[in-house]
Amino acid sequence: MNDLVIDYSELMGKKVMCPKECGMCCLCQPEILNEERNYFRTNHPKAIVRVREPHDHFAIALKKGRGSCVFLNDERRCTVYQNRPTYCRQFPFHFHVSDRIKVELDMSCRGAWYGKGNDAISEAKELADNGEVRLRTALKEATSVYNEFFANCREAGVIADRTELRSSVSRNIDDLTDIAYIAKVMDASLEEPSVSLSEITAETHFDRDELNEAAREAALGSMSSSDPLSVPVYCDGEWNWNLFMASGKKIEWNLLDNDGDLHFKGSADPESITLPDIGGPDKNVLRDYISILNQRDSMMGSVFYTMDSLNYEDDMSNVYYGSLSVAIIDVMWRSAMLDRFMGTKGNMMREAIIFYDMDRLDAPTIGAFV
Repeated sequence: MNDLVIDYSELMGKKVMCPKECGMCCLCQPEILNEERNYFRTNHPKAIVRVREPHDHFAIALKKGRGSCVFLNDERRCTVYQNRPTYCRQFPFHFHVSDRIKVELDMSCRGAWYGKGNDAISEAKELADNGEVRLRTALKEATSVYNEFFANCREAGVIADRTELRSSVSRNIDDLTDIAYIAKVMDASLEEPSVSLSEITAETHFDRDELNEAAREAALGSMSSSDPLSVPVYCDGEWNWNLFMASGKKIEWNLLDNDGDLHFKGSADPESITLPDIGGPDKNVLRDYISILNQRDSMMGSVFYTMDSLNYEDDMSNVYYGSLSVAIIDVMWRSAMLDRFMGTKGNMMREAIIFYDMDRLDAPTIGAFV
């Protein structure tokens, strides 16, 4: 793989472990690759299901169609561990393929927060070696798509330098933890023909209600479903699987057990939850996470997806800064929501990121996770 360049920078200095009590990754329905299908058809034919969306493929069945993987036992251990699918082996690493390949670390995995376990880069490199053919094929296809995207941007006059966009965020990263500054960035992204962060200053007075509404809309977007399989899961520090489902003026909190059953815990009016002012250690955690998002190719790919959806009407800078701002207030609002339900003061931002990041990595993107 000497000629296949992969960016491992997000993993630099990090270690990962698999807490035995967790099992959260086993709530993600893994696709079965063609070369893996024979094993499961021969040995576990009833454990295979066909999934039509977002593309037609075979996957491992879930308990009661909404719980954990059917191979997860009562001790939250995998009973086919040596033969588990590639998608299971790769977690918590995500190989995003655009006009290059970059590995991203899923911060919803609690095992990525302890600083213990195996060296993240070494593990990711081994996975890359095993998936070389798939990565090469995906890179060729994605590069063609990216070339077409950039041609469309140039034709529409909305292209910007990706490196400069990221550098600008890095220079203003402390400001981006301040909701007054974020409000100004979001306004500019909607009103100005091209946004420059260096020209934005936070205002003492801003429409907090409007920003709260935008944060609620962003956060509740992924929770607005009555299907447990379609809403995000938050694995708390006690290893409970928490599901939050929004409907109308109510967020319902349930626990998902090992058998796939739901147990009601409480509810709240989302309008009663408001954006917190972030300070102290929480501000440092948020700043570090913004830095991660700013360097992720999947984040940039999501911006490109939005630009394409909007028919290239908005400048790349506007969509990038606007999208990043929405991601930040989404995390902030979730921190307040978790604190409302469970009491997470002292670790509000870390817990919100654990709740949010898998959603972030599931966002539509130009390019693909392989």
